[in-house]
Amino acid sequence: MGALHQGHLSLVATSISQNSYTIISIFVNPTQFNNPDDLLKYPRTLESDVEKIKSISENVIVFAPTANDVYDEQITSSHFDFGGLENKMEGKFRSGHFDGVGTVVKKLFEIVKPTNAYFGEKDFQQLQIVKKMVEIHKIPVNIIACPISREPSGLAMSSRNNRLSESEKTEAALIYKTLIQAKDLFLKSSLDVVHSFVENAINQSKILQLEYFEIAEEETLVTCISKEANVNYRAFIAVFINKIRLIDTISLN
Repeated sequence: MGALHQGHLSLVATSISQNSYTIISIFVNPTQFNNPDDLLKYPRTLESDVEKIKSISENVIVFAPTANDVYDEQITSSHFDFGGLENKMEGKFRSGHFDGVGTVVKKLFEIVKPTNAYFGEKDFQQLQIVKKMVEIHKIPVNIIACPISREPSGLAMSSRNNRLSESEKTEAALIYKTLIQAKDLFLKSSLDVVHSFVENAINQSKILQLEYFEIAEEETLVTCISKEANVNYRAFIAVFINKIRLIDTISLN
């Protein structure tokens, strides 16, 4: 959705290394914002985005459609059944969000017809939703997950970071630090201990507000009630810092 950072550029670089042609779509999708103010304030930096892409390669195709190009003047979402993946975490707190994601990604796949599509793991729930959509609608594209890119402080790179002051960025580094400690606790303590630790750690900050912390199975996103052997688990977190919403995730295995 634009406001490109090193995380986005790493996806482009990976695609360039694995494909004959690379296309990057830059489109602030209105149907995946449940908060109109969030949509209004979302950074739009197409010119600088193009320059960043050129710094990697002059041969990348930039597809930057308008809302009318994508939605044919009727800017509404289709309804999707993602087998329950859409009702957890982000879906629970952002009504209609994944209908918007499914709608625009499906439309972009139909327009571009890519062989491979690259998604960052920071939006891990979105990654699983896109995989499910491709499976349900039998879209001939390979979905490739790429690691999270982080600031030196550990803060997950995000376009929303552009709205943070330097002091807020420093404070937001607590999010990843907390996840690292939660992973260590998960391996040797009860789920209740992990949840209490995370809540207390975030609440110690005067400007961070925890929206949710969830431990779930990686593939199904089903909430972990008790730890089982041979199951991959992942921690998910959403935090507000002065009304700016940040998410992060970490594998717990």
